[in-house]
Amino acid sequence: MGLARGRRQESGFNYWPGFVDALSTLILGIVFLLTVFLVVQFFLSQEVTGKDKALAELNAKIAQLNDILSLEKLGKLNLEEQLAQMRAGLSAAESERDRVKGLYDGLAGTGNDAAGRATELNKALDSEKQISARALAQVEVLNQQIAALRRQLAALEEALDASEKRGKESQNKIADLGQRLNVALAQRVQELSRYRSEFFGRLRAILGDRPDIRIVGDRFVFQSEVFFDTGQALLLPEGRAELDKVADALKELDKKIPAELPWVVRVDGHTDKRPITGSFKSNWELSSARAISVVQYLMSRGVPAQRLVAAGFAEFQPLDTADTDDAYKRNRRIELKLTER
Repeated sequence: MGLARGRRQESGFNYWPGFVDALSTLILGIVFLLTVFLVVQFFLSQEVTGKDKALAELNAKIAQLNDILSLEKLGKLNLEEQLAQMRAGLSAAESERDRVKGLYDGLAGTGNDAAGRATELNKALDSEKQISARALAQVEVLNQQIAALRRQLAALEEALDASEKRGKESQNKIADLGQRLNVALAQRVQELSRYRSEFFGRLRAILGDRPDIRIVGDRFVFQSEVFFDTGQALLLPEGRAELDKVADALKELDKKIPAELPWVVRVDGHTDKRPITGSFKSNWELSSARAISVVQYLMSRGVPAQRLVAAGFAEFQPLDTADTDDAYKRNRRIELKLTER
């Protein structure tokens, strides 16, 4: 049995060496491929790293170029502003040159001296000396204007002093005239008072000592019942008789008083404060109508109209404020007052 087994083994095919060779070849191939892959990977990583560095450098250059571009733009703006200023200065210089040239052309006919001056002006146009010259000229003009204003101010002060002097003289004259006027008025008042006293004395002598006719201060007071019925403005016959005496006294007085003395007799109508009944709407109308009736009758008796004045006071100037019949009777009155116009 051992011999039979040995024979069978010797007669069978041995696959193991071939399998080992094939496996070794496969492993070598795989190792080779891995080696190639690693080499390729190394070179690719190197290439990628180089590209990243190049990209970073490019980005840095782009940023630097952007900064340079910004500086260039800022410089361009500054240059544009300077250019605009230079253009404005050039325009002003050209305008000034044209003005000076006009002056030069106007002075050209005066000879070489004027031409030389024009040349100097053209040269001075491009320098700062001309600016200084204009400033000095303006200062000189201002100095001249200030001097003129000072002269005007001095003239105004002189005029003011003269005006104040005239004002003081006028005030003195006015004060003097006022004193004279006061003296003249005082004389006229005294003179009028003398004639008033004479007039009242004359009326007192003519009218007699009647209780319904009296003197109150500078007025001759008649009770209304002497002239009128209650609530009426038509003169009674006995009232007309009394007014005839007053008219005669006034006509005699008119002959005695100098014409330059402006005197009048004021006829004042007064009522009591009780409500009115009858044809008149108010005490104002009644008092005024009674004063007018007296004035019209005196005019009809020859008293000059320019010497008479009619006034109505209604119940607002009472002699007695009591609420009695006697007070009401006293307040209903006609007053004659000799006064100035």
